[in-house]
Amino acid sequence: MEMEKNMEMEMEMEIEVIREASAMRSWSRKHRRAGRNIAFVPTMGFLHEGHLSLIHHAKAYADLIVVSIYVNPGQFSPSEDLSTYPSDFPGDLLKLSRSGIVDAVFCPSNLYDYQHRHHAAEPSAIARPPNDGTAGISCLDDDDDDDGCGHETWIRVGRLEQGLCGKSRPVFFRGVATIVAKLFNIVEPDVAVFGKKDYQQWRIISRMVRDLDFGVKIIGSEIIREADGLAMSSRNVHLSPEERVKALSISKSLFQTKSEAQGGQINCKELKSSVVGKITEAGGRIDYVEIVEQESLKPVEKIESPVVMCIAAWFGKVRLIDNMEIVL
Repeated sequence: MEMEKNMEMEMEMEIEVIREASAMRSWSRKHRRAGRNIAFVPTMGFLHEGHLSLIHHAKAYADLIVVSIYVNPGQFSPSEDLSTYPSDFPGDLLKLSRSGIVDAVFCPSNLYDYQHRHHAAEPSAIARPPNDGTAGISCLDDDDDDDGCGHETWIRVGRLEQGLCGKSRPVFFRGVATIVAKLFNIVEPDVAVFGKKDYQQWRIISRMVRDLDFGVKIIGSEIIREADGLAMSSRNVHLSPEERVKALSISKSLFQTKSEAQGGQINCKELKSSVVGKITEAGGRIDYVEIVEQESLKPVEKIESPVVMCIAAWFGKVRLIDNMEIVL
């Protein structure tokens, strides 16, 4: 036990851990004045090889790398899994330390607590309304709090947030866009890297940066998969062994669809129907299966230009997403 504590202390000495927004901004400005550019990888922690691949990808674009670890309450509705989102901060620091390329970790307590911004608090202290299934609000919204000090400013990326995950998660993308904008304003990076597993998120952030003239270059990094094909996700840990095997129907369906499209089957209705059948037969519950144009995310009837097939499905209590770009 003592050895583990010493290891954690050594890790914090090797990688600078920054907890206050003002300190993070000062760190970035100091290095930028010295002529160094900064790449940023935002995460919610519980890091896996997919996250680490983003960090290694980022190293090609900058002198310094900042990784944030922050579970954003603004993107969860009260009925979702904020309280059970996996966390392992000491383990995350160890992985980042072993990467040998991370210069700073930004780990704020609560980026929405404006009254106590300068007072440290544990992440568990974030207010979480009852899990009552309310739609259209996030875990930050509190109708009983009318003191005028709460968070009221949200970024919406119009049409791009409406389909795919936006249908079943109505507050998700406003929460994502808003927290990413806040992090960009705090970290002030030159480059930010996002994984293409969250394809809609990547496109939304890219559009937000374009439309609001952020001085940040957005890089999309390819999906990292387990050896059996399952897309890496922090939520995979909640799958039972049986559910995990069944969940392979998602990636298998994607690879098969790509093969069929390259073989001449371009009718999207038939391709989607086949995928729905395979995942349902494996015990999954479909949220959506869509084939959309890669940049606009508009649904298409035939594959006649670059598209991406996007899937969201439930296995047990775990909602998984995956996708595959198809270019004929």
